[in-house]
Amino acid sequence: MQKLTRITRNPEIMGGKPCIRGMGVTVGTIVSLMASGHSLNDIFKAYLYLEEADIYEVLAYAAWRVEEIEVPLISA
Repeated sequence: MQKLTRITRNPEIMGGKPCIRGMGVTVGTIVSLMASGHSLNDIFKAYLYLEEADIYEVLAYAAWRVEEIEVPLISA
C-alpha cells in the first residue's frame, strides 16, 4: 500500500472516520457519491476545495480497505 498523505483520521473530526485532509468530508461520502452515479465534476462542484488527487487517494484507500482481512483474536 502506498503511503497515504491525504486521508486522515482524527477523533475530533467526523468521529474519527477517515477524511480527506482533515476536513469534514469522509472517504465514505465520496465513495457513496461515485457509486450512486455522480461524476467527478458533480463532486468538485459540491466540494470546491477538493482536488483530483484527493479523489484518487480516496479510491486507493477504499480499495485497500476492502482487501483487508479481519482475523479473530484467540483468547489465552
